[in-house]
Amino acid sequence: MELLNTEQRAATMETIKDACENWGFFEVVNHGISHELLDTVEKLTKGHYKKCMEERFKEMVASKGLEAVQTEIKDLDWESTFFLKHLPISNISEVPDLEDEYRKIMKEFAEKLEKLAEQLLDLLCENLGLEQGYLKKAFYGSKGPTFGTKVSNYPPCPKPDLIKGLRAHTDAGGIILLFQDDKVSGLQLLKDDKWIDVPPMRHSIVINLGDQLEVITNGKYKSVEHRVIAQPDGNRMSIASFYNPGSDAVIYPAPELLEKENKVIYPKFVFEDYMKLYAGLKFQAKEPRFEAMKAVETTVNSAPIATV
Repeated sequence: MELLNTEQRAATMETIKDACENWGFFEVVNHGISHELLDTVEKLTKGHYKKCMEERFKEMVASKGLEAVQTEIKDLDWESTFFLKHLPISNISEVPDLEDEYRKIMKEFAEKLEKLAEQLLDLLCENLGLEQGYLKKAFYGSKGPTFGTKVSNYPPCPKPDLIKGLRAHTDAGGIILLFQDDKVSGLQLLKDDKWIDVPPMRHSIVINLGDQLEVITNGKYKSVEHRVIAQPDGNRMSIASFYNPGSDAVIYPAPELLEKENKVIYPKFVFEDYMKLYAGLKFQAKEPRFEAMKAVETTVNSAPIATV
């Protein structure tokens, strides 16, 4: 991202454009979040798993008899997770078992990621020909965006061919920022009907686009199916932060983009309604979700979004 401040800015913007239009994923380095902070987040996250979550995960595996499965498990993920909410209201002080240092570091990390998410959304606006601030405003709702983090560990799995770390899905929300383990791989995206590894790269942040950006861009950018393959050894850390619309934000294709296309492909809806539908259909194709939202298309006013 440092190249954005050099004579290579145009080429870098073109790379981002290509990633958004053809991949739905890209990986950023020199993003302004210090290596020291990332290393501390990783160290404390792995320490917290060992101390507070590893034993619970082993008990869950034993109680379900997962080590002895003979057939593919299609309704379960081989992952140990907890969630942090940052916006509109943080719950970081209430999540049990976190040490004070870990709470403080995750709060600082979230603030940096929030800024990075907003910077990236403005780069997307620039590539789309939208006014600066358009996407942030589209996500705003009455209380600002929703922003939260899913902290996951994918422990060694004895039957990685039968149990996915995380089953294939697209992300429901806006823009996702992932800090993943740089030693243990597992994340894959679907491109041209083939599963492709998203390589672990030290100190990088993996970016992917959610369903809401597909709707706002009227399909110019697409959310992409991805999954996590469980590994027989190594514990993979994954910290995914979701910068999403506010619950009452009304999502619809940007009028400026429709002027160029003359055809509305996507519905208009309140984000919270989409999330209620997604909760039960996460691991199914996204297209029926969009169709279902079309059937209940909201009549909320969609006047042009004022940007700042």
